Amino acid sequence: MATVHFYEKPGCLNNTRQKQLLSAAGHLLVVYDLLQQPWGREPGKLRSFFGDMPVADWFNRSAPAVKQGLVDPNTVSEDEAIALMVAQPLLIRRPLMEVNEQRVCGFDQQQVDAWLGLATAVSHKNLETCPKQSHAEACKP
Repeated sequence: MATVHFYEKPGCLNNTRQKQLLSAAGHLLVVYDLLQQPWGREPGKLRSFFGDMPVADWFNRSAPAVKQGLVDPNTVSEDEAIALMVAQPLLIRRPLMEVNEQRVCGFDQQQVDAWLGLATAVSHKNLETCPKQSHAEACKP
């Protein structure tokens, strides 16, 4: 099984469920607090998690700045997106994962299963959309 470097927001329900799926499949997790990473020192590292994804898909749609209309993921450039995310890590879509220098953003269960293997642990729940999205406590630091 793989050693997965897993960048999360501590307390995020979906990140907890995602980690449970990975652990149940036998993967070793090395967990990091996404909000405390020094992304500004290595903006290229942050960029590398997004691969060829459209810039709008880099964003956590549950982030307060997005929900309040302060940031429109559909209108920012790559450089602007990285600068915004360095300043406000809640904007980063979670989780970020790295295995053997391959980096990905988000947790599409079918893609993660194909990449790492989730075995029979695959859930049919949506593990990317915040279940607290309609509540005031959603995505607070």
